[in-house]
Amino acid sequence: MGDFLKKYNLYLAWIVSIIATGGSLYFSEGMKFIPCSWCWYQRILMYPLVFLLGRAAIKGDRNIIPYILPLSMLGTLIGTVHYLEQKVGLFGDACRSLIPCSTQYINWAGFITIPFLSLVAFMLITILLSLNKKNT
Repeated sequence: MGDFLKKYNLYLAWIVSIIATGGSLYFSEGMKFIPCSWCWYQRILMYPLVFLLGRAAIKGDRNIIPYILPLSMLGTLIGTVHYLEQKVGLFGDACRSLIPCSTQYINWAGFITIPFLSLVAFMLITILLSLNKKNT
């Protein structure tokens, strides 16, 4: 399994970015959920990954990983802050937009919210891309 992940980490990270981007667009365009400020920051970091990871995966270009990792790590940080804002109000609704960042459009199983899904996607991408360092 470890060899599979190391060999196909770019493709797997690309698939995660496609699913995350598709989910984001479904929630906003299909379900008509209005994104808050933190959601927009996460989108700004995720959407380019679809194209960057796709090109890297198809070309087998692992040299792009050091440029993508900061985006996914920053996305993980923002997703964590946003999730904490929703669940514990740790930052006193730090975002200032039409929609409060504490809004929970979904709350599956009591803990799965849109920022949680974003956080998981960014974490998966970060972990998958980090596997390359162990491979070199």
